[in-house]
Amino acid sequence: MPTPEPSPLAAVPFHFWSFWFFVFGSIVGSFLNVCVHRMPLGQSIVSPPSHCPHCKYSIPFYLNVPLVTWLWLRGKCANCSAPISPRYFAVELLTGLMFLATWLHFGAKGFASPIIYCVLLAGLIVATFIDFEHFIIPDEITIGGMVVGAVLSGIFPEIHGGHKAADGLKAAGLGIVVGGGLVYGILRMGKLLFGQHRVPLADNTHIIFTENELLLPEGPVRYEELFYRRSDTVAFHAARLEMVDRSYRNVDVWLSPARLRIGADEFDPSTVHHMEAVTNVIVLPREAMGFGDVKFMAAIGAFLGWPAVLFSLMVSALIGSVVGVTLIVCKRREWSSRLPYGPYIALAAVIWLFARGSIVSWMMGR
Repeated sequence: MPTPEPSPLAAVPFHFWSFWFFVFGSIVGSFLNVCVHRMPLGQSIVSPPSHCPHCKYSIPFYLNVPLVTWLWLRGKCANCSAPISPRYFAVELLTGLMFLATWLHFGAKGFASPIIYCVLLAGLIVATFIDFEHFIIPDEITIGGMVVGAVLSGIFPEIHGGHKAADGLKAAGLGIVVGGGLVYGILRMGKLLFGQHRVPLADNTHIIFTENELLLPEGPVRYEELFYRRSDTVAFHAARLEMVDRSYRNVDVWLSPARLRIGADEFDPSTVHHMEAVTNVIVLPREAMGFGDVKFMAAIGAFLGWPAVLFSLMVSALIGSVVGVTLIVCKRREWSSRLPYGPYIALAAVIWLFARGSIVSWMMGR
C-alpha cells in the first residue's frame, strides 16, 4: 500500500500555528466576554452588536480589537469615557494563553485534540467568570457542554484514547454519568450534614421575597438554589413583615416550597407574590455544592472521561480547603462563604487536562 502524502498543513512551521492559536484565542475571549455579561441576564449573545453598557455606543470594528483596544483606550469607552472593567482584558488574555498552551501541549498530534480542548477551555472560562459574579453556571454551558462533548467524542474518539465512534461515545457517556451521579450524591449528603446556614445581618435589614428569588443585601438568591428538597426551609424572626394585603410585627417566619408559615397563619407560597421583612438574621438551607456544579462536572466528564471527574472532585476540594485556610489566616473568613465552587472544579479540570499523563504515571508508580 502506498504511503499517503503528508498534509500541506504539516509543512507549515509549528510555531506559525502557535501564533495563530493565541490570536484566535484572544478573539474568542472577546466573544466570551459577551457571554459572561449577557448570559446571566438572559440576553442574546448575538444581538445587538457589541456596545458600551453605559452609553449604549455601538463599538465599531476598529475599536473592537482584542487586547489592543483596551490598552489603547486605557480601559475607557471611546464615546463616554466610562471605565471598562479589567475583566474584559483579563478574559481575552487568559483565553489567548490557554489556546496557545493547548496547541503547544497537544499540537504535535494534529489539530483535532487542540481544537476540541479549546472548546472545553472556553466553556470553563465562561463558567468561572459567571460563577464568580453571579454564583450560577448557565445551562447553556453545562447541558450544552454535555451535548457538545458527547458529539465531539463520537466524531473524534481519539480524545478518549479510542478508535471508533462507539468508543468515544461510551467514554463520554460514562463521564457524564459518573460526573453527574457522583456529585449529585455528594450534594445530597451535604444537605444532610450541612443543611442550614445562619446568615447574620445588620440591624433593621430589609429583605424581599419576590416570585423567583430572595433579595438579600449581598445580592439575589434564586429559590431553586435554596429549595432543593421540599423540606428545605428559610427561617427568620421578623421585626416587621409586609404583604400585599396585611402586615405583622415581631413574628417568626418559615418558608418552604410547600408552605409559608407566619406566626400562627399558614399560606400557599405560590399565592404570595411579594413579601418584605425587617430582620437581623436569617437561616438558609444550604448544600455542599449547587445543582449547577452537578451538571458542570457532567460536562467535564463528557470531554475528559470519568477519571478526570474523580480527579477534579478530589483536587477541587483540596483547592477549596487551601483557599479557605488562606482566607482564615488573612482574617477574611467571611469571604470564603462568598466564593463559588465552580472555579475550583474548572481549575482542577485544567490541571488534569495538561498534566494527566504525569498524574497517571505517578499513580501507577512508574
